[in-house]
Amino acid sequence: MDQILSQLANRHSDAPPVPYLARLVDQVRPDDAGDFVQATSNLRALTYLLSRHASYRAGLRQALIDLLGATRQVQLYTDTGTLSNETFSQALRRRIGERLLPPARSASHLSDQFGVIFCQREDYRWVAALSQEVWQELWQSLAWDEERQMVANPTRLQLLEAVQVLTARITAIGLEPELVKTYPDIERFESPFLHLSAEAQRYVESARAAMVDETCPDEDDRQVLVLLEQCEDVIARLRKAAANRGVSVSLTYHVTRLRQHIQRLRTLLALLDPERSPARDATLFRLLAELVRAENRKYSLRDVFASNTELLARQVTEHAGRHGEHYIAENRSQWLAMGKAAMGAGVIVGFMALFKLLIATLHLPLIWEALAFGLNYSLGFMLVHVLHFTIATKQPAMTAARIAAAIHEAGGKADMAQLAELVVKVMRTQFVAILGNVLLAIPVAWAIAEAWLWLAGTPVIDQAKAAHLLHDLHPLTSLALFHAAIAGVYLFLSGLIAGYYDNKAIYRQIPQRLAAVPWLNRLLGEARTRRFAHYVEHNLGGLAGNFYFGLFLGVTGTIGFLLGLPLDIRHITFSSAYLSYAAVTYDYALPLSTVLWSVAGVALIGMTNLLVSFSLALWVALRSRKLRGSDALPLLPAVFKRFLRGPKAFFIPPRERVEVPEEATPPA
Repeated sequence: MDQILSQLANRHSDAPPVPYLARLVDQVRPDDAGDFVQATSNLRALTYLLSRHASYRAGLRQALIDLLGATRQVQLYTDTGTLSNETFSQALRRRIGERLLPPARSASHLSDQFGVIFCQREDYRWVAALSQEVWQELWQSLAWDEERQMVANPTRLQLLEAVQVLTARITAIGLEPELVKTYPDIERFESPFLHLSAEAQRYVESARAAMVDETCPDEDDRQVLVLLEQCEDVIARLRKAAANRGVSVSLTYHVTRLRQHIQRLRTLLALLDPERSPARDATLFRLLAELVRAENRKYSLRDVFASNTELLARQVTEHAGRHGEHYIAENRSQWLAMGKAAMGAGVIVGFMALFKLLIATLHLPLIWEALAFGLNYSLGFMLVHVLHFTIATKQPAMTAARIAAAIHEAGGKADMAQLAELVVKVMRTQFVAILGNVLLAIPVAWAIAEAWLWLAGTPVIDQAKAAHLLHDLHPLTSLALFHAAIAGVYLFLSGLIAGYYDNKAIYRQIPQRLAAVPWLNRLLGEARTRRFAHYVEHNLGGLAGNFYFGLFLGVTGTIGFLLGLPLDIRHITFSSAYLSYAAVTYDYALPLSTVLWSVAGVALIGMTNLLVSFSLALWVALRSRKLRGSDALPLLPAVFKRFLRGPKAFFIPPRERVEVPEEATPPA
């Protein structure tokens, strides 16, 4: 480090400063980006050398002055770390292209030279971890009061220009048609976005005039900050309106971009405030950490998805959470009703399993067979939904969002008892749903198999197929659990799809548009059309989720065969039905070990279905609320204590207490 500072002190004025600054940052950079102690020690060592050697600090100051004076700074302040005006898909394509073929760096733009100085992919980690005191000590060690060369004015002029650019963008984004459509009040009242541009222009002109003539009054930024607060209030109301009107990826993109630009404008106004010196205020160093992070992650696809789908993910999981409330039995009567609904689904699954086996005997071409399998599943699941029955494995993807909402609302360990009680209700509802599905799927499949044997004289499937089905149920000698995990992923995806289509129905106003279709009104009549639109509004997500879930289940095996991969699905309800069909084919002459392993396989398949779908759904629901998986960990001991106190409640709800009114006491 001493050698680099010496070279900076002796640098010729014509030599570019960036290579020297890059080597100096390389000396400060810790061996491991996560080693914050070493980063702090290195920066303090630099501070010590600068404070002891006047030539060192003069050389570093001159290098920074030369860099700022020879480059265009506005792009760094306005573009780095903020989304551009391109769409989400365009941003995604651009980042992919730049990762494959990085763009050329310009020596005249500070944003490009900034990337040369902080060139390591994880520099942002140690830069952000350094404390404010360490940065302020470094700033003070540079002793800027010793510098006679004026560098503040050119930088201040470019900061003012950046303020103009940002306010123009904020005004344009705030009046986007999609934002106005979601929150029409933006047009009805005086928009702060319109006034912001004029007020910012007044502030910039006043600041420029004060730089030329010190007698001119320097207008402060209070009015601009007031308008920014009003703009942020509009954004908050817009997000609330989106809960009722739905959202889209493009709407989320506009909202995210708007918030980024407002925050950056606040930062630049703070830097322009002469009373907020970096020796006492950390705004400059927070901006530095933000710029380094943006530079290091400018090709990150994950950041694009995370920033642009946050509001949509929240909305999708909110819809799933509202559906999840219907899958949680609060009392015994609801618990029994859930069991009856699950039994109805078990009956339908028994027939769906029959159709699946019959389609397999046709030996259709692969694509047509996959389509037939998928439609069998899809139409069956949609029928279950239309008849208000329940498939047990569909519940976790819905109830996980409800639990995540409860964790977010609780916000502390004091409410863990209530959350544990919610988990108890979810588990016993899940238990009765699985019980209802399996207890009806097995006898219905058995009755169908026996009736087929009596009418046709042959079983539904031959012994080779029956042996194959039994082998597929064995948890150790087959890939049953792996295939059950694949089905669990599909269950999770179907929950997201359901939430997405519910959101889409609201955002695109599909029910209202259906109710206004002329030919549909002539065909069904106005009253029936309105009822149909109302049904679509409340059931489009459920029908779409079931349809796609069925297609996923149907085509997976064919895709695995075409790719030469061991891909397939196992679902607890269908597996239990297949056990009945196989037993009838063997005329019940099955070894006890085979029966026990098959029953164990069915149980483990069900557990895997539920665990995978619930875990993924809970993770997404927590992330959509900006929570981490660790926020759900305190639930585990609370649920365990609740189990020790009353394990029966995890399976059967307590009886409702009937309040007996006290008899009125006759007057004396």
